[in-house]
Amino acid sequence: MAKKAKSRKSTQGVVWSSDGWNVVLGELKRGRGHPFRVSSLFIVVAEKLPFESLEAVRKKTAEWKVGSEGVYMAHDSMGVARYGGRGQIFARLRSHKKKYRKELLYFSFYIIDDKNHERELETAILRAAGPQMVLNQKKVRAGIEPGNVADYEAGTRFFERQRRRGKKLRTKRGRPRKTQT
Repeated sequence: MAKKAKSRKSTQGVVWSSDGWNVVLGELKRGRGHPFRVSSLFIVVAEKLPFESLEAVRKKTAEWKVGSEGVYMAHDSMGVARYGGRGQIFARLRSHKKKYRKELLYFSFYIIDDKNHERELETAILRAAGPQMVLNQKKVRAGIEPGNVADYEAGTRFFERQRRRGKKLRTKRGRPRKTQT
C-alpha cells in the first residue's frame, strides 16, 4: 500500500514583518494519494503569531470573506496559552491584549467550516490547556476532576468517570465514609 504524502505548503506572500519576524500567508495543497472528497474542518489556521500582526492578519482575512468568528487563544512570552474562547476573533483578541498588555505576546485562531463544532473545539482546547489557562477559568479543569460532558454538542457519545456509590460507613469522628468495594 502506498504511503500518503503530507499536505504541501504553498506560500503566497508576507502579510506583516517586524524585528526579524515575518507573518506569511499560504495554502495547504493536497499531497500525493489524498482523495479529493476529503474536506477540511478548518478554513483558516494561525498559530502563535505576534500580537503586533493582528490588524494585518485581520485585514487579509476580511479580504477572503471567510468571516471572523472562530476559536482563539492568547499566549504569554513562553508560548503558553493563557486565554482562550470563541466568538469574534479579532475583537476579542484586541480586548484581551488591551486588558493584559504585558502578559500576552502571541495569538492563535481557528476559523472553522462548520460553525456547529466551534463550541466543541473550544471546550477541547480549554480542557487540554488545563491550569495553564489562568485568565479564563470557564471550562478549564485543574487536577484530575473531569469537566461537564454537557459542554459538548447533543448526540455526542461519551465515557465519563464517576465516583462509585455504595454503603456509607461512619468514621471515628462520626462523619460518613464510603465503603471500599
